[in-house]
Amino acid sequence: MVRIGQIEAGEFPVILAPMEDVTDSPFRSICRDFGADVLITEFIAAEGLIRDAWKSRIKMQFEPKERPIGIQIFGANIDSMKKAAEAAENEGPDFIDLNFGCPVRKIVMKGGGAALLQDIPKMTAMAGEVVKSTKLPVTAKTRLGWDEKHLEIVEIAERLQDVGIQAISIHGRTRTQLYGGKADWTLIGEVKNNPRMHIPVFGNGDIDTGPKAKEMKDRYGVDGILIGRAAVGNPWIFAEVKAFLANDKILSPPSVSNRIKILRLHLEKSLAYKGERATLFEMRKLYSGYFKGIAGFKPYRMKLVTAGSLQEIDSVLAEIQEIQPHE
Repeated sequence: MVRIGQIEAGEFPVILAPMEDVTDSPFRSICRDFGADVLITEFIAAEGLIRDAWKSRIKMQFEPKERPIGIQIFGANIDSMKKAAEAAENEGPDFIDLNFGCPVRKIVMKGGGAALLQDIPKMTAMAGEVVKSTKLPVTAKTRLGWDEKHLEIVEIAERLQDVGIQAISIHGRTRTQLYGGKADWTLIGEVKNNPRMHIPVFGNGDIDTGPKAKEMKDRYGVDGILIGRAAVGNPWIFAEVKAFLANDKILSPPSVSNRIKILRLHLEKSLAYKGERATLFEMRKLYSGYFKGIAGFKPYRMKLVTAGSLQEIDSVLAEIQEIQPHE
């Protein structure tokens, strides 16, 4: 059993990676239904929590069924991160996760996320202070290093562990790679197989099928995996991965009817969670995933992303259902 502190995460946890404007509570709860073992919120700015900003507060909301769940925070100021961790702890999550890996320019330019890969002493000090500020387990998500000349993740992992981090998730790219190229799991394996490491090491990057998940598990010995972009509009990937890990079983993708049912559930949950306007905007990035591989979907995608109401979306979904062969 893999544990994050005293939290039981499963024999080989398959974790939903945090993604901005994607992994909100409605989507997380659906991923849980399909077998995700551990969930993490969207990243939340420390400064927003300190100011008690509405957008930051709503990102921390979760349903009991989402446990075990971590609230992920990011920032550049150590004192602000301590205060943010205290605010997050008050929401009652199972753990706090520190974002040391976001490569997005607007985050990095403010000194947060992957910017801390350029200042490992500050990253370590920040992690240590957050650990001391909360009774909850604290985890960290980061990358291999800033660039190909600074692949320092083995040292980073040791130092984070030494200041009390309870688990580390590593994306197999550098900051300068952003999300391009191929994830390199070699150094993730080195961290896991470092005899000094005794906390769980989770790997992240390019896991989009059950066979690939098993390959990374067997080849690098990681304690679990994170699935991010491959889950966007595709929450059933967790069921597919878990089935293959358990008995090499390949699950067929859901029928169009079932995809529409799942999407409608997602829309309903999102409407209740954040209202129609935000739902219409944020769901646009998910439609392609929900209907990936479905012949003739392209014109309907344009209708979905330009729809001005949930009623319009429902009508388009009905059209998609009608043009499909009887299931």
